[in-house]
Amino acid sequence: MEQIVTVAITTYNSGAYVLQTLHSIFNQTYQNIALIISDDFSVDDTLTLVSHWMNQEENQNRFRSIELITVTGNTGVSANCNRCIAAAPSDWIKFIAGDDILLPNCIEDNMLFVNKNPNAHVIFSQVKVYQDDFLEKNYLRTAPDAYPENLMNEGITAFNQFQLLLVSDRMHYTPSYFFKKEALLKVGGYDEGNRMVEDYPMWLKLTQSGERLCYFHLPTVGYRIHSKAINNVGDGVLFKPSLRNNFAVRKAIAHPFLPWEMVKSEQYIHWVSGFFQKCGWNKNTQWNSRWYHFAIFYTNPFYYWYALKKRLPANKNNPFYL
Repeated sequence: MEQIVTVAITTYNSGAYVLQTLHSIFNQTYQNIALIISDDFSVDDTLTLVSHWMNQEENQNRFRSIELITVTGNTGVSANCNRCIAAAPSDWIKFIAGDDILLPNCIEDNMLFVNKNPNAHVIFSQVKVYQDDFLEKNYLRTAPDAYPENLMNEGITAFNQFQLLLVSDRMHYTPSYFFKKEALLKVGGYDEGNRMVEDYPMWLKLTQSGERLCYFHLPTVGYRIHSKAINNVGDGVLFKPSLRNNFAVRKAIAHPFLPWEMVKSEQYIHWVSGFFQKCGWNKNTQWNSRWYHFAIFYTNPFYYWYALKKRLPANKNNPFYL
């Protein structure tokens, strides 16, 4: 008999897209699914659309259970994720944002992987990226396009992953994330103090605790780039809002472990990006791009110090200098 898997949709003003998300879960090849929709105080028609969809007999019969979670004020994405975990009736959970979709074999492929790899508790896979809608003509790329050997190679330990992730958030396929509930509860769940940045701190908590991140090379999720999303600004800007937003998070959880020149270099880049943003130079034009690249590298004194230390034989196998 199939294990129960919880699919949890996190929504916030997702009315334009959430029915597509629900439809993609309905059409999963895997049958034994408990569905949770957790809304973070949407002010559009998300709740009306979801409630109407939930009340249709065909949809009720498709799932083992359906639960809608609402709150009386916006709490942020981390708290929304924690509510989903607390409500999940199963060991395994798949998050999906209310503007993305699961590909038809998503849950089946993940469960096949965990059944063959019993020590895998946090799993990633490929993500197909689209512009605005999930039409073939709107397909942009698949991430990652090649197997991410630098982070997910079988010989890399959880501690190695922790060190690599301290350098930068290399997880460009986060929407594929599939996990065992117990693994996240052991590290205390999501930090609700990080209202807008939930994933990167979690990867560090998991790997630091000894939980290895696993991966299989198949597409399981469709990710939508669109103008209504907070950070999905596409290629029209030099740097996304997340570069600025993530600095405070990295300052708290990554900088204490990093060599001083890496910290100083990141502080310098943060200052430069703030200057460009203040001057209105964040549009991705050829001129702005050249000046930004020149500023963050060639005028960055800490970049040269880092490059020098990287050449030292003593740092040959140091993950901070790979």
